[in-house]
Amino acid sequence: MISAWHPHHALLAVFLHTCAIYVFLILSLRFLGRRHLGQLTVLDLVIIILLGSAVETAMVAGNTSLPAGLVSAATLLALNHVMGLIFYRSKKLRHLIGGGPVVLVHFGHFVEENLIRVGLTHADVLQAIHQRGEAEIETVKFAVLEADGSINVVPMSAKSSCSQQPIARAES
Repeated sequence: MISAWHPHHALLAVFLHTCAIYVFLILSLRFLGRRHLGQLTVLDLVIIILLGSAVETAMVAGNTSLPAGLVSAATLLALNHVMGLIFYRSKKLRHLIGGGPVVLVHFGHFVEENLIRVGLTHADVLQAIHQRGEAEIETVKFAVLEADGSINVVPMSAKSSCSQQPIARAES
């Protein structure tokens, strides 16, 4: 009788392993790096591919059967859907996991500690600035890394009620 339940226990292990790895990867990627899809490098892409390969066996608990693969895939899709609903409803959690905007350039000067924290170089930011039609960093009032990975640029010529005050550290 125990052997009849064994396949169900194996699939439960796949479900639990997949849940644990999903949560681990979300938290690790959130707190170890801020680089988003808009700034993926070749190294980032290689890491993503290798992570998928590295965790695959653990997710299916060594069970390479079709049911184990389906349970693992269904678990990932369901967790992703549930997390999307939770993030939609909870601004606080969305900010905690996804992060908020980070100021990269403030009145023509790089904010070095924020660049280091989000893993961007001067060249990355300058490329975004140039793509948005600004020739030099000195012509940029603000460059902000948004939570979705895009970099928004506000030129010095833009009208704003902002005064040139020192900025505080951005939250992560």
